[in-house]
Amino acid sequence: MKKFGVAIIGTGWVAPEHIRAFKMNPHTEVTAIVSRSAEKGKRTAKECGLENCAVYTDYKEYLKDKNVDIICICTPNHMHCEQTILAAEAGKHILIEKPLAMTWEDCKRMRDAVQKAGVKTLVGFVGRHNPYMVTARNLIKDGYLGKLFYAETDYWHKINESYPCYEWTTTKEVGGSSLLAGGCHAVDAMRQFMKSDVVSVTAHTSSCDKTNFEYDGTIVIIVKFADGTCGKIGSSYDFISPYIFNVRVFGNEGSLINDSIYAPHKINQQKEYMQIPAKTLDSGDVEHHNFPEQADYFLECIINDVECDSNIFDAMKTHEIIFAADMSAELGKTVELPLK
Repeated sequence: MKKFGVAIIGTGWVAPEHIRAFKMNPHTEVTAIVSRSAEKGKRTAKECGLENCAVYTDYKEYLKDKNVDIICICTPNHMHCEQTILAAEAGKHILIEKPLAMTWEDCKRMRDAVQKAGVKTLVGFVGRHNPYMVTARNLIKDGYLGKLFYAETDYWHKINESYPCYEWTTTKEVGGSSLLAGGCHAVDAMRQFMKSDVVSVTAHTSSCDKTNFEYDGTIVIIVKFADGTCGKIGSSYDFISPYIFNVRVFGNEGSLINDSIYAPHKINQQKEYMQIPAKTLDSGDVEHHNFPEQADYFLECIINDVECDSNIFDAMKTHEIIFAADMSAELGKTVELPLK
């Protein structure tokens, strides 16, 4: 089987981790890097040990490269839309870093382009491939909690000038909001556990940092699901705390609180919470994220011609909640889904 050529778009913080992941996969080879700076593109290729890698500064030019089958978009948030549309029109499979785009309208444009082209997509909610998250989903699937009725997820990540993407993450134009910049991981996690569609969103924001952020750094969201269940999602760049990603899921036969589970109907004579022996989402550093597992999964879907469970169509549901929450906070009222 021939190897799939991968083009890495962007040379920022996350790009080397995607390069490492695709280098580890036996079915892929990084054949191109696209950067606004030729010097930076060449430096990234050298630092990542890419000997036979083309470097482009023209985004449209690399799309003509016959050695490129997969596009990995690692650019700042506001560039994702147009780059995805052009890649789809060129017939390339696409891995898109989160968030999809800065507006709901742009998300729909991207979805339509992908649907028309018929290419495979995967949106970079890398937390889905974390060992703890995989284990938690399996425990719920196997009935350890029974019928779910409530869940909470939180993304608490204080950032300062030392954060690699600080300069643009804190802006409305590129960072967007607390949810678009990072809290989208908590929204996506909620959807992994509560399988019913969200029908309404109510959100409120606050902030303790009005000087460096162009948006409120903290948001709390109440979501109502079509099956009558509900949940709470929190996202904050304000907390004076180490990185925390909370997961709490409750059913009529058990409870999951972060890395501990209580399911006495399944675990014989259980008296106290039992720790789940799996690595949790305990860091915001991309070096600790499961990019190799994400790349392996994407290639498995491409080779076997099956859709990824986190493709652009699924990611649209996560982003619809995000845009509804930001809208709810701005308008001061509940927003019903689907968005009109």
